[in-house]
Amino acid sequence: MLFGSRAKTTFPSRDEALPGRDQRIFPVPSTHAVLGTPLEGPWPEGTEILYVAMGCFWGVERIFWQLPGVVTTAAGYMGGYTPNPTYEETCTGRTGHAETVLVAYDPAVTTPELLLKAFWENHDPTTPNRQGNDIGTAYRSAIYTSTPGQDAAAHATREAFQGVLTAAGRGEISTSIASADDAGPFWYAEDYHQQYLHKNPNGYCNHGPNGLTCPVGVANLPAQTDVLPPA
Repeated sequence: MLFGSRAKTTFPSRDEALPGRDQRIFPVPSTHAVLGTPLEGPWPEGTEILYVAMGCFWGVERIFWQLPGVVTTAAGYMGGYTPNPTYEETCTGRTGHAETVLVAYDPAVTTPELLLKAFWENHDPTTPNRQGNDIGTAYRSAIYTSTPGQDAAAHATREAFQGVLTAAGRGEISTSIASADDAGPFWYAEDYHQQYLHKNPNGYCNHGPNGLTCPVGVANLPAQTDVLPPA
């Protein structure tokens, strides 16, 4: 089994992962504390779901709940093996999950490209298993898609943003892109993690604009500068 700092930075095998449990052992709010929409659905017909991992989910969720067209957001765990994990288990690195935010959105109002613009511009996608002082596989950068359009947008924006990074001398993207089907279930995080920075406005957040602009698919879309949180 994996323990200590190596456990946090080494992805476990299925056999090494914690066993988890058959049922969730904590409550999850029924309603988004900011948007007033269902946290676990049902959502309006046509709603699409994109999953993003870019470090601590507190700051990530706040970025996305402020974007036009977003129906709801939720903090959770995805991309690993352990069923119904807890926060404490995920932090050990022994579940295989990344801290992930579910973004439910109206495709008539926004696009995967615009959502992913916010993704690339508000974290460092070049630091494997790390965002700032948060170190471990739980803090890796990842995109989990649920439609062919999202998958195409993820790869196109990744390529475009790599060009921006290269021009700026900022390194290579480590972000993984996978379908949600391949990544496995999204497991909702505990009550106190949901909309954490709304409930705790001065709480910990290491997300904000990284100073670079993702150029793909946004020429005719509204600017998002005014809806992103401060760094």
